[in-house]
Amino acid sequence: MIAFVSGQVAALTPTLAVIEVGGVGMAVQCTPNTIAGLRVGEQARLATSLVVREDSLTLYGFADDDERQVFELLQTASGVGPRVAQAMLGVHTPDALRVAFAAGDAKALTAVPGIGPKGAQKLLLELKGKLGAPGVAVGAQRAPAAAGPAPWTEQLTAALIGLGYASRDAEEAVSAVTPQAEAAIASGGSAPVPQLLRAALQSLNRAR
Repeated sequence: MIAFVSGQVAALTPTLAVIEVGGVGMAVQCTPNTIAGLRVGEQARLATSLVVREDSLTLYGFADDDERQVFELLQTASGVGPRVAQAMLGVHTPDALRVAFAAGDAKALTAVPGIGPKGAQKLLLELKGKLGAPGVAVGAQRAPAAAGPAPWTEQLTAALIGLGYASRDAEEAVSAVTPQAEAAIASGGSAPVPQLLRAALQSLNRAR
């Protein structure tokens, strides 16, 4: 996982920042608000979330860790992918979203392009209580979880490296199966490492 990137801003567009990290330009998708805080030629540090798909690797960037964690939590709702989650953060700050969910404010959610009244009601039901109380960052509420990677991720990464895969490939495969693990945990169970290993191997085979 790429938790953050830090380096000189090489280029900016309305939705993309290129950060030079060790001589490599990292293309990071950002909201207009985040872009507005950056300047070409200046140093920047962006919290990031890597979204892995069969045909792409996309890095999303955020002003701070709280914004990134809200971005990831929003995607636990059915029908919310990274683009919709980023659009929500482009319209509302993390705290504004917490207020909207706490108050059941569907109108605030329909202000986001692509979210209609029915979709807003569905999101209110699925995400109620997940973002936490207004004024308290997600990381502050979940301090134990933020202390380090979940045990299942370490087990899975170690197993893949033991099978001969490079560390980077192993980390990308773990990212690909993370939604499956989180769904199992959210339903009250634990991450099924054997099944996750099989799914991770399938994703690696497809990538070849």
